[in-house]
Amino acid sequence: MLEQIEGSRAVAKSVALCRPEVICAYPISPQTHIVEALGVMVKSGALSPCEFINVESEFAAMSVAIGASATGGRAYTATASQGLLFMIEAVYNAAGLGLPMVMTLANRAIGAPINIWNDHSDAMAVRDSGWIQLFAETNQDAVDLHIQAFRLAEEISLPVMVCMDGFILTHAVEEVDTPTQEQVDAFLPPFEPRQLLDIEEPVSIGAMVGPEAFGEVRYLAHAKQLQAKERIPAIAQEFESIFGHSAGGLTSEYHLDNAETVVVAMGSVLGTLKDAIDELSAQGMSIGVLGITTFRPFPLERVYEKLSGAKRVVTIEKAFAVGMGGILATDVATALNRVQNDQYSVIAGLGGRPITKASLTELLKRAAASNLEPLSFLDLDHDVVNREIARMRESKRSGPAAENMLKDVQLKTFAQ
Repeated sequence: MLEQIEGSRAVAKSVALCRPEVICAYPISPQTHIVEALGVMVKSGALSPCEFINVESEFAAMSVAIGASATGGRAYTATASQGLLFMIEAVYNAAGLGLPMVMTLANRAIGAPINIWNDHSDAMAVRDSGWIQLFAETNQDAVDLHIQAFRLAEEISLPVMVCMDGFILTHAVEEVDTPTQEQVDAFLPPFEPRQLLDIEEPVSIGAMVGPEAFGEVRYLAHAKQLQAKERIPAIAQEFESIFGHSAGGLTSEYHLDNAETVVVAMGSVLGTLKDAIDELSAQGMSIGVLGITTFRPFPLERVYEKLSGAKRVVTIEKAFAVGMGGILATDVATALNRVQNDQYSVIAGLGGRPITKASLTELLKRAAASNLEPLSFLDLDHDVVNREIARMRESKRSGPAAENMLKDVQLKTFAQ
């Protein structure tokens, strides 16, 4: 059913249709509206049988999800930013134990300084934890990916994180096609746990493993990720056959055939990129977009297949490894290590800074003209950064850098 709905509410409806048995979460912007809506459904009886457990922290939320999954319940939670970092020990435990559950990550910057707006630094902080990570471009994608996430998690017996850009998607109202309960039931079978804590058949889960077997345990986690990479396209095809539209998969493509320049990105920025590329294509530029839907496991073979013929590859991402550069760009470079093409890494949108079509268009023109640094920061005010570096050189008590630079930006804006 088509309806105009906020992204968070649409995701809550999608999760409810998957018949979760335990929901646990601690409120943190910008994911709060999701679990608020689910809480109302549980309290009113619209979502039943299901237990909504109020917890005292994000660490407790993930711990409850682990317990629920280990005892055979279909578990769901949601978080963002510092909340994800607070639960990080349990995040690793969930993956290491091979427990299927689904978590929405409403992507938000990590401080300090405090910032509640969107980038992908939270997801990148746990990219190697063992969770499958799926990225939504639109709210329709977010709805569809959650349904596929439960199927994938329970089939492979791994936790799945659905990443959707905070505020840009979670709080945006747009048209979404909400599936029916009958469609979801046809696609998502009842949960049959691979491992189960049962007093009738007692086992140990998560006991200590020494050096003699720990390497094998960790390799199994890797092998299961590779298994997931094989299953994700098939699950997406089955989803399309039941729901009548495509969603999910490893990647998405836009104007990619024989494109000389290809832009790689993930999340909501893909929409702005498509608008910029339409404009550049109309001007005669040969350019396309490869969207990464499945970030973990990373689709190395698919990326190689789609990018090996391009003359240049520009990766645009909302996070980076300090002292190194782009994280997604590094993965793309790994996929293309046998290819001789120009590769550029662009960091953009940190802390929710708008990524405009005008800035992208100018950037991509420079890339096509081979006039772009290997690592670039979109719309970065170098004057403000250099002023703070000079201030630090001049005085050992130069003060808090973030506040200094914010003041410089405000003064510069006022002067203009």
